[in-house]
Amino acid sequence: MSGTPRRRLGALLTAAVALAAVLVPGTTAAATAHGHHPPPRAPKTVVIDGHRVQQAKLRLDRGDPALRTAVKGLTASADSWLGQGPWTVVDKPKPAPGGDPHDYLSQAPYWWPSQPKTADNPWGCPYVQRDGERNPEVDTGTDRPDIGKVFNSVTTLSLAWYYTGRKQYAEHASDILRTWFLDPATRMNPNLNHGQFIPCKYDGRAIGIIDFSQQYTSVLDAVALLDTGAPGWSKDDRAGMRAWNTSFLDWLVDSDFGKQESAAENNHGTFQDMQIAGLALATGNKELARKVVLDARALRIDQQIAADGSQPQELARTRSWHYSTFDLVAYTRLAAIGKQVGVDLWAHRGPQGQSLFKAVDYLLPAATGSVPWPHPELEFYRYAASDIVHAAADAGDRQAQAAVPRLEAPPGGDLWALRPAAEQLDSIAG
Repeated sequence: MSGTPRRRLGALLTAAVALAAVLVPGTTAAATAHGHHPPPRAPKTVVIDGHRVQQAKLRLDRGDPALRTAVKGLTASADSWLGQGPWTVVDKPKPAPGGDPHDYLSQAPYWWPSQPKTADNPWGCPYVQRDGERNPEVDTGTDRPDIGKVFNSVTTLSLAWYYTGRKQYAEHASDILRTWFLDPATRMNPNLNHGQFIPCKYDGRAIGIIDFSQQYTSVLDAVALLDTGAPGWSKDDRAGMRAWNTSFLDWLVDSDFGKQESAAENNHGTFQDMQIAGLALATGNKELARKVVLDARALRIDQQIAADGSQPQELARTRSWHYSTFDLVAYTRLAAIGKQVGVDLWAHRGPQGQSLFKAVDYLLPAATGSVPWPHPELEFYRYAASDIVHAAADAGDRQAQAAVPRLEAPPGGDLWALRPAAEQLDSIAG
């Protein structure tokens, strides 16, 4: 009979723990009984593998020394954003050509005035193209510098919150997102009708979509991190971002500019595919996401990657190293999206043997510093290839796996273990 009271006491304790878990969402039995923090939720990320992020957090909490070092670099970057922003699309000196201050505006980065600026010709028109040479005036009077800060800050702050639990990171990321995308007084309209305008020539161009497509999927992942229970990020915020993303996706698919960008046969088309697939997955349209990834096999890999793994359209640029690595950021992120919708883009082989593995392997001699890059490049940054080599290594490429220890770490440190998805690591824009 002596065991009966113990069993009753045990049952009472179990019931109390279960009640606590109901009353305090996210509290587990183990956490309540032993005073530990609940295990992190796996974020429903679009590109980054949410399960891997969750496992990294668990290893960090157990004291993994390599991850602790990486988090120090991450939090140093996050701290630098705490005193900056939020930013808004409506604070530029004058609105986009359509007259609506909520419309995004940017200027073509490689176009320059060809005449002296005068009272009669204040822009110095006509503008002429100088590929790879960035005109500094594009960073004044438009939204391009601010949107870069929005993307970079939100991505960094959200990751830093997830790994450290420091609420100031999540609260500031939430404020930045609300100000740019959600607040009626300051929000951006969900279109890019005036991206990369050229003075005296075009009020906007389809290729201005690259301003978003090169980084916006990282924002989708940042939102997914905040959705795991971040302080300062509400259900209304989540619903508002989903609605904005749905409208933006509709514009990307249906507008003339969106259709032109999808038809591009270089990095612009690859990034557009990645952006559409990512937005489709984030907004619940898995059928569209899967179709875009499947179509990319013939439309992108077969047509844009040569038999030797080179990317001819990118090699033709004055910044051939940058654009070769840049395009592969889009490919490897698209492959990560494909994994979530049942498409193995890494396994695809084109009619001449084209593949993502070959494209990455083509860059390995220069990425490891073994030989100089043999193509035109105005400013070579070896570390620009680091993330895409990591991606190929994780996908099973033995040459890439062997190359990983010889990669050059980017200025902010190697964050692959914390966010296993390729990012653009060099700073050129456009």
